Amino acid sequence: MSEQAAALLKKVKLGFIGAGSMGGALLRSLLAAGAPAGNLSFYDPDPKRQQELEELGLKPAPDNAGVMQAPVVVLAVKPQVLGQALNEIKEVARARHLIISIAAGVTLARLEETLPEVRFIRAMPNTALMVGEGMAALAAGTRATPEDLELALELFEAGGRAVVVDEKLMDAVTALSASGAGFAAVFLEALADGGVRLGLPRALALEMAAQTLVGAGRLCLDRNLHPALLKDQVASPGGTTIAGLHALEQGGFRGLVMDAVTAAALRAQELGGK
Repeated sequence: MSEQAAALLKKVKLGFIGAGSMGGALLRSLLAAGAPAGNLSFYDPDPKRQQELEELGLKPAPDNAGVMQAPVVVLAVKPQVLGQALNEIKEVARARHLIISIAAGVTLARLEETLPEVRFIRAMPNTALMVGEGMAALAAGTRATPEDLELALELFEAGGRAVVVDEKLMDAVTALSASGAGFAAVFLEALADGGVRLGLPRALALEMAAQTLVGAGRLCLDRNLHPALLKDQVASPGGTTIAGLHALEQGGFRGLVMDAVTAAALRAQELGGK
């Protein structure tokens, strides 16, 4: 993280409407990056979540409207309850507010129509930001300023990487990056199960499978290594890797993964009313 981003995190006041999986993950990443607990507020109707965050030094707001005392608000609720949340803050939403929505599938046009004074940015992060390995994509609304977008980028870069995309790509981002963490978890579990089937203790198999995926990802990112090249480097002629790859191809592995991403994108469109 740059010195500018670190300094910004120490002074900006942020409110969170919703502190579930994604909202809670972002809150934890900001705390880990040095944001003072006193600058962060939140409201979540789940008493258990409130207690967990209070134990981290965060103070809950009395309700969603109370969160709007902060000038920058992260709208971290599911699309199914977004309308209710917007109605609860409608009377206190002003032009001074920047709202960053991470509700899957919900367009900027819908958000701006509901709260016509507010500046909006739409974002889609994933939960790996809790450990500094997150991926987020952002799209700016019509009233958002370049400074708003820069602020949002630095907030999400506190937990990993962040990029700006055209809003029309956000459903694809949701499917690939946000839902993709779940797909990767299933593959990781299956990889470990394969090791257990061959006699490895489960704890060791899980550790090896997780570190293998982390290592493969870092090779692709840090060395700008195309995955096909990494695969070719590992798959020696007549060796073990090519035998395993053949089994994956016989099962239609690649096609199934692409179908999973497509299905997730279609569901994101449905949740957004498209």
